[in-house]
Amino acid sequence: MKTRFYIFFALILLLSTLATTCNNPKVTGVTLSSDQLVLYMNKTATLVATVHPIDAANKEVIWTSSNNNVATVENGKVTAITQGTATITVTTEEGYHKATCTVEVLHPAEPEMVFVEGGTYIMWCLDCKDEHDYENCEIPIHQKVTVGSFKIAKFLLTIKQWSDMFGDSIPLQYGNIPFGAWYMFEEVIQKLNEITGKNYRLPTLAEWQYAARGGNKSKGYRYSGSNDIDEVARYRGNSLDEFGNIFSPLPPVGTKKPNELGIYDMSGLLWEVCSDGCVHPLYPAGNGQEICGGSLIDDPCNVLSARCSINDCACPLYIGIRLVLP
Repeated sequence: MKTRFYIFFALILLLSTLATTCNNPKVTGVTLSSDQLVLYMNKTATLVATVHPIDAANKEVIWTSSNNNVATVENGKVTAITQGTATITVTTEEGYHKATCTVEVLHPAEPEMVFVEGGTYIMWCLDCKDEHDYENCEIPIHQKVTVGSFKIAKFLLTIKQWSDMFGDSIPLQYGNIPFGAWYMFEEVIQKLNEITGKNYRLPTLAEWQYAARGGNKSKGYRYSGSNDIDEVARYRGNSLDEFGNIFSPLPPVGTKKPNELGIYDMSGLLWEVCSDGCVHPLYPAGNGQEICGGSLIDDPCNVLSARCSINDCACPLYIGIRLVLP
């Protein structure tokens, strides 16, 4: 009698399981919360896998990394190990559906980069006629320039990144302050390229202006990311006290709104050095390298997204470095 009962009970469980399975649809796919990650060495990020449909019977997934020396993964938690690229793959137990995420691991000294799709634009369409022309900062110069695609740093080079290159220790509170020593740019670029095996360089003037204006996503703003200077720029109007002194220390990078490409501080904070000499149509060619974007001690006219000058026109302490990768 007991044997019959157990058999009957087992059949009921089997039928219940079959009914549940039939009611829940089969897995049709899987997606990840991101298909690209950029991490610094020893940092982590979490990927979330979503099995489709939402009410699928079996939502179990398997996580793997194409290169555990570069990045590992456990239940969606990605840990960056060393410089390089790895592909994180999530696979469903049912149906073997897959989704992938490319993980780029950077050295702590490297800048986070923004991709700028190449294009053609009108150069020098915004500027001042002279150093005191604050009312009429647009001049009718039309110079069509075409630039190829490139990557540019999301932020100016910081003191922490400089210290990570050369092994110097700095107080934690100074980490995200921009590195204002442009005259060391050759040494900085050489050291960073040695560490990473990459080909970092300064932007050309054409690349800098194109990126500052938002590239092919440009909305034609006067400043890099807005017509409202206070939204996007550190300049003398919001960075000096009542006596005309700079608040100390310098403001950190990335505290204002980014431009259309997601790049910060291309108007104000620090002038940015380019690889070109002066090529402005209204001024004779100079011996110095071009600097662009103005600084926190400058008036609004100098922080326009097309504002550039010769580097001997600005204090060296207020000139920073933003790097580019081809």
